[in-house]
Amino acid sequence: MKSKLMANEEIFGILNSVPSAIITEMFAFAGYDFVIIDTEHLLFSPDILEHAIRAAESVDLSVFVRVPSPCPIAITRALDAGAQGIVISRVSSLKEAQTAIQSCFYPPIGKRGITGGKNTGFGTIPLSEYIQQANQQVMLTLMIEDEEGVQSLPEILKLGHIDMILEGALDLSLSMGHGTDFNHIEVQQAISTMAHHCAQSNVKFCAIPRLPGQLQQWRAKGVTTFLAGEDRGLMFKALKQHLQQLKNQ
Repeated sequence: MKSKLMANEEIFGILNSVPSAIITEMFAFAGYDFVIIDTEHLLFSPDILEHAIRAAESVDLSVFVRVPSPCPIAITRALDAGAQGIVISRVSSLKEAQTAIQSCFYPPIGKRGITGGKNTGFGTIPLSEYIQQANQQVMLTLMIEDEEGVQSLPEILKLGHIDMILEGALDLSLSMGHGTDFNHIEVQQAISTMAHHCAQSNVKFCAIPRLPGQLQQWRAKGVTTFLAGEDRGLMFKALKQHLQQLKNQ
């Protein structure tokens, strides 16, 4: 994933809300570049989460885990289970971003604790070598989902060690007083401002094309990383459409 980002390749990911290792594998064969497993809103058990991560590894699908806050325990457990990166929801302040960095990376960058599990080959990889690799390879994505986060973003981006910013238009719309109208002009302007700050700081911005024409608009602005929706919604629409087509025959 990081190699593709550095090469400025166009990348598409999907949000995984249906707990299933089989579905995780399907994303890879369908052609997605990365998956974000959502543990903010969904009750993934530790076993299912670990199986889903392992399934992604087996088919070379970059796998990230979304956590509800920069909680060191949640972040450490996801990374120790094999997640290649962390997506942190609702980052609103410099302090929260600093906590995220400290939780994701080993010293001297952060304060992540180490264990001799699967990531170290159960002790077969020298710890000094593993720490260096992990600090280079772990990918940190912050979600900006409220006005405070948008205002704090320029300062947050100066911290370094942040690989990508992901927008959360619906929560942003709610925080701005526009209800569920995520396409409100002020909401879209705020998202464009986020993308602009990212471009100035050489940090990737991940857009979510929700309406026709938005993908082309983001491409025109130089954005190359996209979240192509959520599996739960996509599957529901496909199942509903399939049934309706059968009934209409």
